[in-house]
Amino acid sequence: MAWTWRFEKSDGTEVQPAVEPEEFTTQGDAESWIGEHWKELQEGGADQVFLSEDGTKIYGPMSLHES
Repeated sequence: MAWTWRFEKSDGTEVQPAVEPEEFTTQGDAESWIGEHWKELQEGGADQVFLSEDGTKIYGPMSLHES
C-alpha cells in the first residue's frame, strides 16, 4: 500500500509542494508528515490537500489554512 498527498490551490488546480513528500506505507505516517509540514506547504502555495491510498481518494479537500 502507498499513501500519497495531492496538493492544490483553493480552485482545485494542482501545485507542486514546497516540501517534496515521499510515498508513505501507512496512513498515520502520511498524516504525521502533513502535520509537520503543513505550514511550509501553505506558504509555498498549496491551499488544500487530498490523501489517497494506491490511487483511491481517502479524504479531502483538507484546508492547510488555520481556521
